[in-house]
Amino acid sequence: MHPDWEKILRSQFELPYFKHLADFVSNQYLSERCYPPENEIFSAFNHNTPEQVKVVILGQDPYHSEGQAHGLCFSVPDGVGIPPSLKNILKELQNDLGTSIVKSGDLSNWAKQGVLLLNATLTVQAHQAGSHQGKGWEVFTDCVIKQLSETQENLVLLLWGGFAQKKKKLIDDRKHLVLTSGHPSPLSANRGYWFGNKHFSKCNTYLIEKGRDPIDWNL
Repeated sequence: MHPDWEKILRSQFELPYFKHLADFVSNQYLSERCYPPENEIFSAFNHNTPEQVKVVILGQDPYHSEGQAHGLCFSVPDGVGIPPSLKNILKELQNDLGTSIVKSGDLSNWAKQGVLLLNATLTVQAHQAGSHQGKGWEVFTDCVIKQLSETQENLVLLLWGGFAQKKKKLIDDRKHLVLTSGHPSPLSANRGYWFGNKHFSKCNTYLIEKGRDPIDWNL
């Protein structure tokens, strides 16, 4: 974790819930196969500082199949097959901005430009979706969102699906732009709740209006 993140989140590390969480995660990684790799659990906090964040995209859990999760929500390492939700994200990106067809699902380039790709739960047991929910991660990541809302200005928060939209209560929408839509999963997208939201162009329009550099969404 970047020292600037550690500084603003340090108080969380000392709380009882986080100590219980750390013990749980440590034991899980010792006894079960879990994702992402331990050295990538906090990867979302290594690509930028709090002051550099422009956009927040919120996911729910890391991918739970071998080789997919690397600490950035919706992203997979280069060379790994692109999961269905990410395929729909990239299709909407192409439709919205006319970007070229993407063959890699690695979103690290977004993260380096100030897109915080944050899962609400940062770890998961292999092939057990949601297995690390309710252990304390949500308390921690809610704190991250609230801290950003309170201390930063002119952020864009992309809340996709019902789970992410519940986090809206943590955000001061008087000083940040909150964009909501259906989830990019095939179930939601095929029902018409995802495609056409134009979140990528809306995001950049807002950033430019606020005097901030837009995101180059090309991968």
